[in-house]
Amino acid sequence: MAKSLSKTDVNFWLDSFLLLAFSVLCWTSVVVRFVFPAGTEADGWTLWGWNYDDWAGFQFATVCVLAGAVVLHVMLHWSWVCGVVAGRLRRTTGGPRAARDDASRTLWGVGLLIAIFNVIGLGVAAAALTVQGPTP
Repeated sequence: MAKSLSKTDVNFWLDSFLLLAFSVLCWTSVVVRFVFPAGTEADGWTLWGWNYDDWAGFQFATVCVLAGAVVLHVMLHWSWVCGVVAGRLRRTTGGPRAARDDASRTLWGVGLLIAIFNVIGLGVAAAALTVQGPTP
C-alpha cells in the first residue's frame, strides 16, 4: 500500500517545485532578453530549434505554472495567513480575538482572489484599449 504524504512532505515538494519553476523562469527570461535580439529584430533567429516566439511562449507558460503553484502554496497556508492578518489587526485596533471558522476564511480567500483577478483584468483591458500600432 502506498504511504500518504504528510503535510511537511507536501510543503517540501511544493516548495522544491516552486524553486525549480522560478529558476526555469529566470533562465528563460535571460535567454529571451539577452540571448536573442529585440523581438522585432529576432525574425529568423533560433536557439536549439526554437525561435523567439517559441521561447516567449515557453516563458509565459512558465509564468502561468509558477503562478498556479504560488496560489496553491498560499491556499495550503491560508489558515496561517488569516491568523497573521487577524493578529496584526487585533494589535492595531486593540479588539478582542475573533474566532473565524474555515468557511469564513475560505470566503475571504475567494473574495481576495476575485479582487486580484479583477485588477489584473482591468490592467489587461486598459492595455488592450490603449495600445498603439506603429506610426507610418
